[in-house]
Amino acid sequence: MNTIKINLFGESHGEAIGVLIDGLAPGIKIDLDFMRAQLDKRRAKGAISTPRHEADEPELISGFFNGHTTGTPLCIMIRNSAQHSGDYAATKDIPRPAHADYSAEKKYLGYQDYRGGGHFSGRLTAPLVAAGAICMQILASKGIHIGSHILQVANINDQAFSDDVSTLAAEIAALDKLYFPVLNEATGVAMVAAIEEAAKAQDSVGGIIESAVIGLPAGIGEPFFDSVESVLAKLLFSVPAVKGVEFGLGFGFAGLKGSEANDPFIAEAGEIRTATNNNGGLNGGITNGMPLKLRTVIKPTPSIGQPQQSVNMKTAEPVQLSIKGRHDPAIIHRARVVQDSMIAIGIVDLMTARFGYLWQL
Repeated sequence: MNTIKINLFGESHGEAIGVLIDGLAPGIKIDLDFMRAQLDKRRAKGAISTPRHEADEPELISGFFNGHTTGTPLCIMIRNSAQHSGDYAATKDIPRPAHADYSAEKKYLGYQDYRGGGHFSGRLTAPLVAAGAICMQILASKGIHIGSHILQVANINDQAFSDDVSTLAAEIAALDKLYFPVLNEATGVAMVAAIEEAAKAQDSVGGIIESAVIGLPAGIGEPFFDSVESVLAKLLFSVPAVKGVEFGLGFGFAGLKGSEANDPFIAEAGEIRTATNNNGGLNGGITNGMPLKLRTVIKPTPSIGQPQQSVNMKTAEPVQLSIKGRHDPAIIHRARVVQDSMIAIGIVDLMTARFGYLWQL
């Protein structure tokens, strides 16, 4: 990113986690209640989430004075209070399949904090949500709104976002009130049942999150390296468990002809728009004024109770690993607010690059 700089600190079982944000204009009024509400969407609840419950109370310890940003780097800290670090001692030398344990061992030479995944844990997404809440607040003041829903869990599919802008706006507003964000209530019940079934089997499930942004003007983004896709994909791929990002029809373009895939331009009431939105509101890496649409694949949670093949990193001997402790059978419902937050950070960066940082006020 070019204008907003983000640094994360802390580990899953350390004293605290947090984020340092540079590039925010002075004088932004921060709504802490909104930030808490966003963090609540990420919080573990019920049988479909980990039993680890954290308060996630944000502490703004620098760059914030009298309710507003000062223009200097803003530091937000969230204390950890519900660690069960002993759960990881017996298996610290045995990497979890599909987790970062082995790659972290190689990168940090064994000095990494292995408890709960350390700095690689999804716990580190909490401060990202806090940072994203500020960016979402900025965007909302400009009439730009972001929403996401669970499009798929296992083999269960929700309906896709509407192509009608007014209907899409209503869908985004309705999703904001839901902890388990789906457009079809019955589909949501089936998805929850599938997650609960996986939990009982000591397994996990993944899925797809669909996101949309409305209110973006045309002309935002740069060709090639700072395209909207480039900026957002980099942020989204930074989120643990994200393994795929596509914009518009994405991989669906592969089976179409140009005559089917192209979005014809039309004029309505003096405004130019496209008749369809297969390209997800983007042409040449730049917004075209249509809703921005994208989807993200979230892989199944690696930490499961079923026996898995691994090795002891100290002895290289084969080991059958059965993971104990507190883990999510699915993280997709908690990940949607993380996705919203990362998109918001990216959009603020792109808008600031276009209009200057005082645009944020």
